[in-house]
Amino acid sequence: MTMRSVVTSPPSFETNIPARLDRLPWTGFHWLVIAALGIAWVLDGLEVTIVGSLSGALSESHTLHLSAQQVGDAASAYLIGAVSGALFFGWLTDRLGRKKLFSVTVLVYLLATIACGLSWNFASFAVFRLLTGAGIGGEYAAVNATIQELIPARRRGFTDLVVNGSFWIGAAIGAAGALVVLDPRLVPTEIGWRAAFIIGGVLGFIVLLLRRFLPESPRWLMTHGDPDGAEAVVRGIEERVERESGTRLPPPPERSLRLRTDIESWFAAGVRALLTAYRSRTVLGTVLMAAQAFCYNAVFFTYALILTRFYHVPSGRVGLFMLPFAAGNFLGPLLLGKLFDTLGRRTMITATYALSGIMMAITGWLFSIGVLDAVQQTAAWTIIFFVASAAASSAYLTVGESFPLEVRAVAIAVFYAFGTAVGGVAAPALFGALIDTGSRVSIFYGYLLGGLLMIIAGGTEAVLGVSAEGRALEDVAPPLSAI
Repeated sequence: MTMRSVVTSPPSFETNIPARLDRLPWTGFHWLVIAALGIAWVLDGLEVTIVGSLSGALSESHTLHLSAQQVGDAASAYLIGAVSGALFFGWLTDRLGRKKLFSVTVLVYLLATIACGLSWNFASFAVFRLLTGAGIGGEYAAVNATIQELIPARRRGFTDLVVNGSFWIGAAIGAAGALVVLDPRLVPTEIGWRAAFIIGGVLGFIVLLLRRFLPESPRWLMTHGDPDGAEAVVRGIEERVERESGTRLPPPPERSLRLRTDIESWFAAGVRALLTAYRSRTVLGTVLMAAQAFCYNAVFFTYALILTRFYHVPSGRVGLFMLPFAAGNFLGPLLLGKLFDTLGRRTMITATYALSGIMMAITGWLFSIGVLDAVQQTAAWTIIFFVASAAASSAYLTVGESFPLEVRAVAIAVFYAFGTAVGGVAAPALFGALIDTGSRVSIFYGYLLGGLLMIIAGGTEAVLGVSAEGRALEDVAPPLSAI
């Protein structure tokens, strides 16, 4: 008698959930997603600007009395925390779900930033900044993944860019708030900088309330062995959209996926995929994230010191110079964002990275020869970062949509962490040290390095870029669980 082996198929199910989500008209549900999740970037902008605008006050504080190097070190501590938080919470986001983690991360943020306002010396301030960064770093992974999985494909690029660009709304709020809390006629100096941190943390409670009304990502549920839960969530979203739009939804396109249900964790398989099947996208994501992180953190974390030390701007008036800078950074993604969905990702990412790098190098040279005053310097940075902000936001868009759904959050976390570690943590410390030299030429070399990194990133996108505009996430990168 001949023995024959029997090959059995893994347990699976068929779903059209991605097609149903992508066909939805834009309604109040999508605005809720943007408001509840996108506000994370507003808070991040508020955080970064608080330290940037308050750096002069932190140096003058009789409690902290931070040097320029310590201001840079505190910024680096924040970014180290962001790297660690992104990796840890990013892994948990793919393992436990989006909804649980984007509540935990904002809680970490708000408690830690309130603690910053209670700091008693440099060491305590640096530790609390590190913990604040951990909460924000976790937000990047959980929030970016969720937004991309809930927003229809036709608007994914524009929406993701504007949401990431909303960082600068927070920056503007922080800059304007700094004008108040740093005015000794209104608030005592030692109380002012503490109040700025505490108010920022209290705002985090609003985020917790908004996020209670968001569902779990049905795309995450369908790839983690819960097809019934995914179906229930999508049905609820469809019913809500029909109520809000007042019309019945059209039938979904005849496009479906067959997914396995027997594996809960795809982490190991996902890591292998990043290093093999998606190797070129891994290289691209790393370069884009590192270049924009260095460029941004080099300028933004130390700009207040440039204004106070080289242009003799009083620390209480730094916020006035941050406002136009923040406006340019938000308007860039807002006005250029739609082109990423029409002209395409590769064309726009290449152009914005290369152009911002060239302009940064030229402006750094003008600074080095001393031909710019404070207003002209701010105007130059505003123009540069109108373009660079769209480029930086597109880096998060790229690493979010270029990899399989099962490891999307951890992929965002890994690239954010690596880019921030290489470009972000080093930049504030480097520029803090360069500013302490008092040499404009030395600072110019730092700006030149940032510009060259942006140009290199633009060239990398031209060669390795992915045409993801208007395509379903599952078409750009098929799920690991797909059969």
